[in-house]
Amino acid sequence: MSIERMETAQRMSRIVIHNDTVYLCGQVAKDANAGIKEQTETMLDKVDALLEQAGSDRKNILSATIYVRDMKDFAGMNEVWDNWVPEGYAPARACVEARMARPELLVEISVVAALKK
Repeated sequence: MSIERMETAQRMSRIVIHNDTVYLCGQVAKDANAGIKEQTETMLDKVDALLEQAGSDRKNILSATIYVRDMKDFAGMNEVWDNWVPEGYAPARACVEARMARPELLVEISVVAALKK
């Protein structure tokens, strides 16, 4: 059984790979002062970069858990999400309202993906 950890710090690893499965730590926006659409876009850009680093991509996402600070932002987040997910490759997904680590954050995502074969 092999576990590979990438970008590991005291509290967490940004990427963990185990049995051809990629686990990403929670990702938030680059600019926490932006609106929901821009926060979602930059958050998903970070997901793309981490998946590429791990040897995967958005077509291989198995599941995503999305946390929004306020469900009033659900439609705006979904607009960006729907344009980002490749047609025919929608993962299993959950979306919940949650208190964020910093009040200016509007959205966070946790992703599990398969390695590209």
